[in-house]
Amino acid sequence: MRVFSIQPGSVTETGALPERLPERCYVWIACGRREFELEQAHVQATLQALGGVTLVDLHVSDLLNNQLPSHFDYTSQYDILVFRRLAAGHSETDLAHPGQPLTQPTRRSGPPVLRRIDTSPVGFAVFDRVLLTVHPAGCTVLEHYAARLLAAASAASRAAGVQMPVGPADLMLRIVNQMVDGYLDLRRELTRQLDHWQSELLSPSARFTNWGSLLDARISLHQLDEICEDQRAAIQDWIEALANWDVIEGQSDHFGGQRGLELLKVRSRDVLEHIERVVHHVRRLEQNAETAVQMHFSAQSNRTNDIMRVLTVLTAIFLPLNLIAGIFGMNFEFIPWLHARDGFWWAMGTMGLIATVLTGLFWRKRYLVRNASR
Repeated sequence: MRVFSIQPGSVTETGALPERLPERCYVWIACGRREFELEQAHVQATLQALGGVTLVDLHVSDLLNNQLPSHFDYTSQYDILVFRRLAAGHSETDLAHPGQPLTQPTRRSGPPVLRRIDTSPVGFAVFDRVLLTVHPAGCTVLEHYAARLLAAASAASRAAGVQMPVGPADLMLRIVNQMVDGYLDLRRELTRQLDHWQSELLSPSARFTNWGSLLDARISLHQLDEICEDQRAAIQDWIEALANWDVIEGQSDHFGGQRGLELLKVRSRDVLEHIERVVHHVRRLEQNAETAVQMHFSAQSNRTNDIMRVLTVLTAIFLPLNLIAGIFGMNFEFIPWLHARDGFWWAMGTMGLIATVLTGLFWRKRYLVRNASR
C-alpha cells in the first residue's frame, strides 16, 4: 500500500494511513486488490476519520471483483469509477499465504501483441479530499504515475510550469488518461501485425497458414471493442455526474473552484475523445481484417478460375486431335492414308495445323492471357 499526501506544489509519500489532513491537502491511497481485502477495516476507519463516510458494501464488492467491467456509480458523498486497464501479465499473489498465486494470467495463443489484449479492472473511489485506488498486483500504470507525481513536485518541474493535480478527481482523470494512452500505443502494434497478415493474404506467391492466429486476432479485436465501449459509457456517466457538481454548495472548493471544475470537464472530455479514437481504430481494424480475408478468398477464386480456364482451353485444343487419333485407330481394313507412305506425316501436319489455329484463336480471345493484376 502506498499513501501520498498532496498539497499545492508538494507531494509526500507517507507510507502510513493518516489520521487527519492539513488544510488544502488531499491524500491518495493506492493499494492492491488483495491488500484492500485484508486491510479493509483499517482503510474504512481511515476514510471515516478523514471524510466522515465509509464505502458501502456493494462498492467494496465492486472494488474486489476482478471480472467487473468498466462502469461508474455514485453516492451523495463519493463517486466510484471502475476502469479496465491493459494487464501486464503478472500473477497475483495471496498475501495471506506468501508465495502462493491467487490468480493466473490468461494464456493466449498467437503473436505477442495479441497476448497483451488482456485487461484487469482498477477501482477509483473519489471523495472530497481522498482518492482511493484499488488495483491488481504489479499495476505498472499506477507505479509509473506515482513516479511522475513525485517528479512533478520537484523544484525544476514547478519552474517548468508542470501543473499538479488540484484534487482527487483531477488525479483520477490523469491516471485514467494514462491507461487510455496504453490502448493508443497498442493499436499501433495491432496495425503493424494486421498489415503484415494482409500482405500475406493478398500475395499471389505466398500460402497463408496463420488462420488460427488471424481468428484469435478477430476475437481479441471484438473483445477490445466491447471493453472500450464499457469504458466510454463509464466516462460519459462520469461527465454527466460532473455537470451537477457546480450546483452542490461548497463542493467546488475541493477541486479549485469554478475554474478547477471547468478544467475537470475539459480533461474528462479529452479522456472520452481518446477512448472514442481507440474504438474507431479498433472497428476499422476489424473491418480491414474482414476485408482482407474476403479479398484473399476472392483472389483464390480468381486463381482457380484462371487455372480452370487454361485447362478448358487445352482440352478444347486437343479434343479434335484426339478425334483424329481415334479415327485412325479404328480397326477397319480400308482407311484413307492408313497404308500410304506419307500418311503419318499428313495426319501429323493436319493435327498440328488444327492445334495452331485453335491456339491462335483462343489467344486472340484472351483465353490464354493472364490477368494484368497478377
